[in-house]
Amino acid sequence: MNHRDEHDFFNRLEAELTADVVDLDKARTARTASADRPADPTAEELGDPSARRLVDGPALAGPGYLGRLLGAKRQAIIPPWLRSTEELKTAAGWVAKHYSHLAGYHALRSPVYAARLTLQAPRGAARVVGGSVRWLADREGDPVRAAAVRREDAVEYLTLSRQRDGRVRLRAIIAGLATLVGSITALSIYVLAPGWVQALSVSALVLALGAAGRRPDAPVINRAVEVVKAPKLTSDIILRALGALGIAPISQAQSKGRDGFTFTAPITRDGPGWRAEGDLPYGVTVTDVIERRDKLASGLRRPLGCVWPEAVPDEHTGRLVLWVGDQDMSTAKKPTWPLLKSGSVDLFKPVAFGTDQRGRWVEITLMYIAAVIGAIPRMGKTFLLRLLLLIAALDIRAELHTYDLKGTGDLDPVGEKVSHRHRAGDEDADIEYALADLREVREELRRRAKMIRSLPRDICPESKVTSELANKPKLGLHPIVIGVDECQVWFEHPKHGSEFEEICTDLVKRGPATGIVLLLATQRPDAKALPTGISANASARFCLKVMGQLENDMVLGTSSYKRGVRATMFSWKDKGIHYFVGEGSDARIVSSVYVDAPTAEAIGNRARAARERAGTLTGHALGLEPEHTERSAYDLLSDILAVVPAEEPKLWSEIVVSRLADLRPDVYGGWDPEGLAAALKPHGVPTGQVWGKTEGGKGANRRGIERARITAAIAERDGKRDAS
Repeated sequence: MNHRDEHDFFNRLEAELTADVVDLDKARTARTASADRPADPTAEELGDPSARRLVDGPALAGPGYLGRLLGAKRQAIIPPWLRSTEELKTAAGWVAKHYSHLAGYHALRSPVYAARLTLQAPRGAARVVGGSVRWLADREGDPVRAAAVRREDAVEYLTLSRQRDGRVRLRAIIAGLATLVGSITALSIYVLAPGWVQALSVSALVLALGAAGRRPDAPVINRAVEVVKAPKLTSDIILRALGALGIAPISQAQSKGRDGFTFTAPITRDGPGWRAEGDLPYGVTVTDVIERRDKLASGLRRPLGCVWPEAVPDEHTGRLVLWVGDQDMSTAKKPTWPLLKSGSVDLFKPVAFGTDQRGRWVEITLMYIAAVIGAIPRMGKTFLLRLLLLIAALDIRAELHTYDLKGTGDLDPVGEKVSHRHRAGDEDADIEYALADLREVREELRRRAKMIRSLPRDICPESKVTSELANKPKLGLHPIVIGVDECQVWFEHPKHGSEFEEICTDLVKRGPATGIVLLLATQRPDAKALPTGISANASARFCLKVMGQLENDMVLGTSSYKRGVRATMFSWKDKGIHYFVGEGSDARIVSSVYVDAPTAEAIGNRARAARERAGTLTGHALGLEPEHTERSAYDLLSDILAVVPAEEPKLWSEIVVSRLADLRPDVYGGWDPEGLAAALKPHGVPTGQVWGKTEGGKGANRRGIERARITAAIAERDGKRDAS
């Protein structure tokens, strides 16, 4: 080896020995250079989704063990139907009814079944005898022995013959013993047993032979219950339906460089239907699916009333829960309402008023709420209002005020039986009657507010009416429930509309805490028929089918339509089915209990009888009319101008209220600055800080009014009246 070769050898050896050694200086230099230059431009220009970006963090394996446990969804240990007494009773009742129906159905047809079996008994006897002879002669072995003869295999044939002889001898012994025991038993029954035992034995033998002789194409027993054969919901069916909407499964979508639908939980039975859950593609929301619910139902090959896509409130907007029922929600059999024939109500506790898609009861607590019911005509709006009023009537403490402004008498089963105040119609006398009643209710609200404020904290700790306080007649804090059908007649009245709006707005805001509940129903849920001050403060909302986004959001709340809560998706046959917002939960689809007129009359009579026993029947139900129904109307704006002269362009609200009380004590007595502000708001007159002087002569800013705004509001109102 020369000198050059020796030098090359040592260089190669040094390179191999240092191949796995990292030069830190070179590594730092390379990292700095890579940070200064952009990422792979070729990958970015080509839009490669797998290319790493500088904003991406290091590749991690995912959350640790503790993180996975914290994010895990735990299944309930006790099934929901076992945690609810009502659901358990309902399930037990359905099972009992099912099997009692089966027993009754087959018991009535048992003679027919016996006759069919008797006619088939000879065929059965022939089958039994023939089968016994074949068994005794070991006929099942004949093909095997015949095959040995055809093969001319003498050894195999002799072996099979010996086996056959042994079987026949053993079976002959068994058959002889069975014949002997059977004969002795039959003779004993014939000689020793009473006649009914003999008849029973012969009947059992004949029926057994008939069962043995039955033909597969001629069943003996008829089917008592026709089970609805809804197809099982599978992943293929769901993906096919979503594919009709343009949403492909993830495997197909990824092959085209797109995102698809992925299941996040197994498809399971959930009540009388199937439940599937999954993530929609990126950028697709549950609202997009709800909008095309009819196409989804077509893809699933199910009736529209069986298909209910929903969003998951606690998840992202692309998490879809699809519930597919076995039967159409509008025609499916519903459980019996617990209050249909008996029972009473405590308005301070939840009461069932409908069922969801899965047949589970949905409850409502009528106290501490103001409710709005909206729908197009003929969808069950009035029936729902009457149902809520019937629930209130079953609380003997509740004082009902019912107004049927449609004038058809739909609320008469409640109004004529138990209501303290009731009118049906929209004549001038009816409007004056209702207005006088609302004025009295507002005065009652103020009295209650003072009463609650005066009670000790240990008796009224939360500054609101409770069931215990309602039980004390001396306090006068019993529940007051006001139900109005077609409320738009009040608010659009050319003369008294503003006052109706003013009082109802006050009742919606301050009434619930004082035990006053206002239930308003309308078939025209717009800004005029349902003033914003009322719709925005209603804590319970019921929206049956409506035609557009505006009506939907007026009843269910702003942006409900965008969130996928859309009562526009209900079909014309979905009577009584609505979105319900209340009871501290998100919007739910509910089918209200159907109570027809005769049933409503019966419940009203039951409520009246209970009130007569308790001595709580008052007012209209007793035939007593209010003393001040004809009381002259007042004009708040004109009264303010009367007590605020032109020399006082700005005046504190407390002074205005005091002067109004001197002017009309029966109307304005007990008013405060907050009540004045609430009363002026429907007229578009705000109250703000105005400068004035105290009794000591010191200047101060306090809440008050400007006289110029009052005169402007009067001019605008009179101009509208002249134009109309």
